[in-house]
Amino acid sequence: MRHARGFTLLELLIALAIFALVGAMAFGGLKGVLDQKEHTMAQSQRLSDLQKAYRIMQRDLEQMVSRKIRNEFGDQVDALVGGSGFNGVEFSRAGYANPAGFLRSDIQRVAYIPDQETLLRRTWRVLDRAQDTRPDEQVLVEGMQRFSMRFLDKDNEWQDQWPPQSAVTGGATIGFPRAVEVQLELDDVGTLSWLFPLPQNAVATPQPPAGQNTGTEGGETGATGQPAAQGATP
Repeated sequence: MRHARGFTLLELLIALAIFALVGAMAFGGLKGVLDQKEHTMAQSQRLSDLQKAYRIMQRDLEQMVSRKIRNEFGDQVDALVGGSGFNGVEFSRAGYANPAGFLRSDIQRVAYIPDQETLLRRTWRVLDRAQDTRPDEQVLVEGMQRFSMRFLDKDNEWQDQWPPQSAVTGGATIGFPRAVEVQLELDDVGTLSWLFPLPQNAVATPQPPAGQNTGTEGGETGATGQPAAQGATP
């Protein structure tokens, strides 16, 4: 009988070692591709979120109107306040969508507030607030280390707060800044600087005289300066 020759144990071990090495290399390459894909998707989603935050902020600032409000304590607050002495920025804007046709103003009060590592967008459903008025909150940016704003006045000088300190101490009437610069310092992106030009021809909304009953909730008026209809929904 002729004996058939097979593989020796050493040859089998060498073959298995080669296959294991090839498999490890293939797995490492595949894992690298999958990790790169996941990183790219995460960066793409991060960029999309930042672009969305930019568009929302741009839309709000470009529709700013000169409408003062009263806060929860009954104090009058300017149409735009921000910077030193105020945590973030708060202002009135037009274009408050009303698809359901509620009897309310089309002006909305908006604020951007840094809260730990997030940037919040707060909105109020009424302009002149009561003590129990609560804002709606939306997380706009996450992973944030620093949020700051500065304002370009009519003399092309940057101010760290608005109204400027000179206007506050002198009692002068001042309109809107020419532009607003927003700086965001993010964990994974670094520092972003956004520059938003502001409307210079906004029509001031007439304020109701002190103590006069306008027939609206909180003396709220529409964008045209006329009182909103009675029974405004908060």
